[in-house]
Amino acid sequence: MLKILIAEDDLMIADMAGEFLSASGYEVCGIARTVGEAVAFSKAHRPDLALIDLRLARGDIGTEIARQLPAGERPGILYASGNVSQFALTKNDGEASISKPYSAEDLVRGLEIVAELVATGIASMPFPRGFRVLPPPKPATPAPARG
Repeated sequence: MLKILIAEDDLMIADMAGEFLSASGYEVCGIARTVGEAVAFSKAHRPDLALIDLRLARGDIGTEIARQLPAGERPGILYASGNVSQFALTKNDGEASISKPYSAEDLVRGLEIVAELVATGIASMPFPRGFRVLPPPKPATPAPARG
């Protein structure tokens, strides 16, 4: 059974996702509303996966969760947000994103793909509606040579 952390400021959405994921065989190890809570849950429970909204309580941004966890301790991350397109997400931030609104079946399929990406580096089709695998970061542009 895979452990999952939910980082979502809307408790109704978080509770519904948690109930559905529990019924689908996931162990929900916590629901966090802020980056600090999510990092603390992650360090304490070592989840395999994380379902993260991009806009959290107190103005927090969900991508900060991945940045605050050591590379080897970061769970596989699926960002779920109504404004995914407003963020330039890359593999440095997580594995994939899914746009709200999503169905419960799409959410489970998205998490299956994220688990597959973490384990093998490969994402198998079909992808749910609004789902995308995050691209690698763009290489840094070298500074012009000074002469």
